[in-house]
Amino acid sequence: MHDRSIVLQTQTLNLRCWQERHRQCFRDMNSDPEVMDDLGGPLSTEESDEKFDRYVAAFDEYGFSRWAIEDLDGRFHGYVGIVPRRIEHPLGPHDEIGWRLIRNAWGKGYATEGAKAALDDVFSRIGLTEVLSYTSPDNIRSQRVMSRLNLQRDPSRDFLVNHPGMEPWHGLVWVARRQEGFKLP
Repeated sequence: MHDRSIVLQTQTLNLRCWQERHRQCFRDMNSDPEVMDDLGGPLSTEESDEKFDRYVAAFDEYGFSRWAIEDLDGRFHGYVGIVPRRIEHPLGPHDEIGWRLIRNAWGKGYATEGAKAALDDVFSRIGLTEVLSYTSPDNIRSQRVMSRLNLQRDPSRDFLVNHPGMEPWHGLVWVARRQEGFKLP
């Protein structure tokens, strides 16, 4: 079990370990069709709760996961962070950074600001040396965040995932690497 009292603070955000008070906000975000468009649509309450519980369990096991994003007044804006991918995946075991924001938090730089803090945390506190990020070819907003983070595009790792009843999902891959004297932009 890892210290769940850790808070990553940025200039305008607090990244917190998940608390039960975040569960309903998480459900609301995951039920928004516009927010969930790139993942095939909204999640049910059960699916959202399962994902929430996976994020809590990942932090307890590994010491890192997705973080709940709050502004300095404590308002929920979404999540950002790194999750360990240890189950069957086309890329094999890896650590993946991602973000999802409620609709009214889009375009404010929260994903980039939070992702910088999350990457710095896993590179310095956890000691990871590589983190992957991936998105679909049409998710231009996430690709812009990856660019602002100076992640390196790695087409050799692009992959397809087949979900039952859906079109194959094409993942474009970017890489963040810890380097000597590492400093995020």
